[in-house]
Amino acid sequence: MNPEVQRSFFNDNKTRFSSETTRSYEITLKQFFSFCNKNYDEVRATDVRAWLASMEEQELKPRTLHLKLSALKSFYHYCMEENKIKKNPTMTIKTPKKEDSLPYYLSKRQVALLQELTRNDPRDRAIVEALYTTGVRVSELLHIRLEDIKWETRQIWIRKGKGNRERFVLFTHECSERLKTYMSFRKHDSPYLFANNRGGHLSRVFVEKRFKEFSEELGFKVVPHTMRHTFAAHLAEKKMPPGYIQDLLGHVNINSTRIYTRLMEHARKKQYDQFQL
Repeated sequence: MNPEVQRSFFNDNKTRFSSETTRSYEITLKQFFSFCNKNYDEVRATDVRAWLASMEEQELKPRTLHLKLSALKSFYHYCMEENKIKKNPTMTIKTPKKEDSLPYYLSKRQVALLQELTRNDPRDRAIVEALYTTGVRVSELLHIRLEDIKWETRQIWIRKGKGNRERFVLFTHECSERLKTYMSFRKHDSPYLFANNRGGHLSRVFVEKRFKEFSEELGFKVVPHTMRHTFAAHLAEKKMPPGYIQDLLGHVNINSTRIYTRLMEHARKKQYDQFQL
């Protein structure tokens, strides 16, 4: 449905959208047009409202609805700019209010349990340690090349982060040892740090599948992005200034980082309440 206009939309925005945004928007547009079963220029506001209502019936979180509607609004904004439609069907649709939820992260004990679970698999243990000590997104981790790693200063150059922004992240001595151990076991030559059997980088789907297996064995949920939240939350616990955490995470807006400060205020209140019982 509408393959040409969608292809133009993504081609014209490829320098603005990260690979994750493109992936998310592609899924959303496919879902919407499958539900609606109309060409893009036949869609009306009632169709968009019906789609949102169907997702609410599925009890999707407000944040998810917000992201999906944002994708559709972005597509139709593009269609208007390119004079492909005369009226934007998303114009009068109000974006669902995002719930003010704090990010889920692991306690130090849970991190230790995850490290212990993966200790006999050098690759899995290295992935866990790298995600936890650098705070990188899984897509960034999988695109790290060996030439991007400065072993002496324990820095990694993230070539293209979200929004095609570059930055350097740091890693610990423990992480360095885990990476070197994994490298000594690696059987395939590849320019990438985490390589598959064909010399390319590991796939996101593979890593997510491994974390799903970890969750089942541990009895608590952990996905690759949980490690990023955990990294930031534990630094906030140690009172690292938000500006430093912002730089390490690659956030453009400091408000994206301040949520971790709020998270620590929440944790302190929880501790206080326990002492008052």
